[in-house]
Amino acid sequence: MVTVVFLPDDKHATVSKGSTILEAARAAGVTIDSPCNGAVVCGKCAVTLPSHNLDKVVEKGAHRLPAGERSRGQVLACAAEVHGNIAVLVPEGPSLRDFKIASHGEACTVDLSPHIVKEYRPDLGVTRVLGGGALLTEEEGDTAGESFGVVVDIGTTTLVVALVDLTTGTQLAAASSLNPQSRHAQDVLSRIKIGSEERGLEELRSGVIGEINALIDQVAGTAGVRRDRIYEVIFSGNTCMLHLAAGVDPAPLGRYPYTSALTCAAWLPAQATGIDIAHGGLIYLPPIISGYIGADITAGLQAVRLHESTETVLFVDIGTNGEMALCRDGKIWATSTAAGPAFEGMNIRFGMRAGEGAIERCSFQPDGTLEIRTIAGAEAVGICGSGLMDIVAELVAHGLVGKNGKFVKPDAAAIHPKLAERLVERDGKPSFLLTEKVWLTQKDVRQVQLAKGAIRAGVEFLLREASVPVAELQRVLIAGSFGYHLTADSLTTIGLLPAGTSGRIRFVGNTAKSGGEAFLLNAVSRREMSDLVEQVQVVELANCKDFDKVFVEALSF
Repeated sequence: MVTVVFLPDDKHATVSKGSTILEAARAAGVTIDSPCNGAVVCGKCAVTLPSHNLDKVVEKGAHRLPAGERSRGQVLACAAEVHGNIAVLVPEGPSLRDFKIASHGEACTVDLSPHIVKEYRPDLGVTRVLGGGALLTEEEGDTAGESFGVVVDIGTTTLVVALVDLTTGTQLAAASSLNPQSRHAQDVLSRIKIGSEERGLEELRSGVIGEINALIDQVAGTAGVRRDRIYEVIFSGNTCMLHLAAGVDPAPLGRYPYTSALTCAAWLPAQATGIDIAHGGLIYLPPIISGYIGADITAGLQAVRLHESTETVLFVDIGTNGEMALCRDGKIWATSTAAGPAFEGMNIRFGMRAGEGAIERCSFQPDGTLEIRTIAGAEAVGICGSGLMDIVAELVAHGLVGKNGKFVKPDAAAIHPKLAERLVERDGKPSFLLTEKVWLTQKDVRQVQLAKGAIRAGVEFLLREASVPVAELQRVLIAGSFGYHLTADSLTTIGLLPAGTSGRIRFVGNTAKSGGEAFLLNAVSRREMSDLVEQVQVVELANCKDFDKVFVEALSF
């Protein structure tokens, strides 16, 4: 056995010799960012060891930090096996709320008819709180004017919470943060694996519920609302996120036929989930379309009223998961594809979430110079998702990256000399220099290529199943907190969307939240969407003929 001391918190763990630093950290209750869940691929879990401790660890796997960082005592926590007593300095990461997260989303207008109704009984001197006509609780005095609900968009990467006045339909406050689960695993499949074990499920559940409670406390404080006057919470998220928040084993989502173990279009007692609101309060789980097309998409369809459209419309929620729906002649087809975490800055050499110093915009000027914008105007320290998309699109548009995704040679005649100077080698690999401290590698471009190829393949199969030529697409709606920060030019230049759609693209923002608000304010909309999801035709990409061929074609820039 060996002992690992984590500084500066001075927490200890005694583990078997050969355990990794990351395993020891989890045993000690210390959080180290490891978005690939210890797969030794993302390189985001670097910690520092005193020089005299370096000989007590052995690094496994092919992913090692550059020699310069190793010489400064840095190792990857998931790759460093401990063979003696050591001390580890864990870097202080940004707060869960130090990120730029879009919370606005287009919303439809609904009649104010919430599931929660309050009625004052002067003869008894109490106010009755009813949910769908059933008595939830009684309160002393007349509190009929104090009735509130909350919508929680449980994204794979982010959380957004909005407080709504159920008597007026007004949003009073909103707050957002990183989903703490993303520090353990960035993608859904890894979380299913963790959550399939009792200890892992509880860790993921308690983490996200704790952060949701903190955000509810924040919005309630901002609006001056008592928490015991909040009676209903809508959980809007993909199917896996709903399982984890509700504490339900997600294992069935990870094996064929990928079914939900959670009953949706239903309520849970808030107290049973750990959500701290009024006594008798409820959690509503909106209807889902399938194991991988969840309540966030149902809410999105509700927000944009896709089923009412007389046009041919493609709805795409771009993120770690690429979920999309196509509407034509009143019929809806839907599918989901695993885009992976590249769009969130993971598996990218200098990738980061949308925090201070992240490159969020980049354009190449005619004279060969780069125009870079960072969050908060700070010195560039990394690249977030929107910046990554801009950079790759510019590299493609200016001929520095070919259709096959490879960097061209610096002496290629067609590229500007100043841009050619930025095609360098870093750590022996072809790279594009953005600043002296931040660059994009060939591997990074490949990650974007794979992610965009997955989404484009999903789009192609939806169009095929519905017999819709690209020319007949009248609108393309891009949803999601991440998607809201993108540009139509970037999406079409890299080929994530067909080139002909450029003038028809509209960014609708966080419709998982805005659609959730519609559910909160109008009980009829819930029944309406429950009926609608039964009619949606789910396109299972794994069963589609020629998927491999279409996916390979979709990889082309």
